[in-house]
Amino acid sequence: MMVHIPNVLTPLQVQECRQLLGQAAWQDGNATSGFQSAMAKNNLQLAQDSAIAIKIGALIVQALQNNPLFISAALPETIFPPLFNCYQVGQGFGVHVDNAIRMDPNTGQKVRTDLSATLFFSEPDEYDGGELVVEDTYGTHSVKLPAGDMVLYPSSSLHQVLPVTHGQRICSFFWLQSMIREDAQRGLLFDLDTSIQEVNQTMGAGHSVSVQLTGIYHNLLRRWAR
Repeated sequence: MMVHIPNVLTPLQVQECRQLLGQAAWQDGNATSGFQSAMAKNNLQLAQDSAIAIKIGALIVQALQNNPLFISAALPETIFPPLFNCYQVGQGFGVHVDNAIRMDPNTGQKVRTDLSATLFFSEPDEYDGGELVVEDTYGTHSVKLPAGDMVLYPSSSLHQVLPVTHGQRICSFFWLQSMIREDAQRGLLFDLDTSIQEVNQTMGAGHSVSVQLTGIYHNLLRRWAR
């Protein structure tokens, strides 16, 4: 299941973050790569302990915790501290699968990567190429979103970032462990929650249909949560 989450950050927040990122000291992106990724990865990245990365990362996590669409789609248990990358002309990231387990460098906590996220800071017309391409059971999807928007997709998916041919692409990327491990179950709960919201809008939150569907939702969540 891929989900486009618009306006995670406001235009003002994006502008402030971009000013900070413009002052940042970028390093070789392979500093956080696994063995497989290092053979395919060619980009720049902020150090995980960078003050700028920590500040903007905290802003992103706070925004996500207040975003109903993100909560519904991800059902997050643990969010890995956001990282930041920059792709300049000629740089890209070949086809790969994200590591299954990440260790939070701040806490030592191990995070199972159920979902991957990319939040865009560059506008689509600021660079050519650089599309995030994700392959899943429903085909191949090319993603290039407005600044402040985010895409969420299963970490088990094959994906790549096509080489940038003009300009530069700056994004935040991170992973999260969901309360619901299986993507199919998470997708069903997301569809059910979406239907409940539609019923609430058309029939009222106290309608018997809404109450019944909400009961089903929580009983499934209770059964599947780990």
